Amino acid sequence: MNLQARVKAVLTSPKTEWEVIATEATDVATIYKNYIVILAAIPAVCSVVGLLIFGFPIVGRPGFMGAVRVGVATYVASLVGPIVAAFVIDQLAPKFRSSGGLVQALKMVAFASTPVWVAGVVNLVPAFAPLGLIAALYAVYLFYLGLPPVMKTPVEQVVPFMAVAALTVIVVNIVLSYLTSMLGIPSYGF
Repeated sequence: MNLQARVKAVLTSPKTEWEVIATEATDVATIYKNYIVILAAIPAVCSVVGLLIFGFPIVGRPGFMGAVRVGVATYVASLVGPIVAAFVIDQLAPKFRSSGGLVQALKMVAFASTPVWVAGVVNLVPAFAPLGLIAALYAVYLFYLGLPPVMKTPVEQVVPFMAVAALTVIVVNIVLSYLTSMLGIPSYGF
């Protein structure tokens, strides 16, 4: 399936698309190459452009190199975050009577993250970045829908597993933001 068709299907008909995703034979490298690397660039590029044009709310524009540093940090976090979260989710799966392995867990994280990456366009106008919260809530819903077909999660375990997985993704993102701030790169956008 091509990228545009997959994004549209995940966003508009997720129940059906999760069934397709669950049975696809793939690997970590393919998911990264054909999906994550491309979509994760949206918030990063939009952050750079937004910072160059508008700057941080209240603080102002960081300059070209500052904007690029934020964009690179955003992109690196968007590349590292999914595999770290997938690894943790894969390790937690048996506690929720789920299975699938690292590839299935990465499918969950990557495809459920679609609305967040697409909504990264709001970073063009930094003041609108908080609107990305709506996309994050939809991502949690997508994760909820995907658990039964992709990770073979029993119905009674879906909500607890989804809650723990959402917390995992949040913690991974907080840790990555902390690490980039330790390098002197401010957090920005969503």
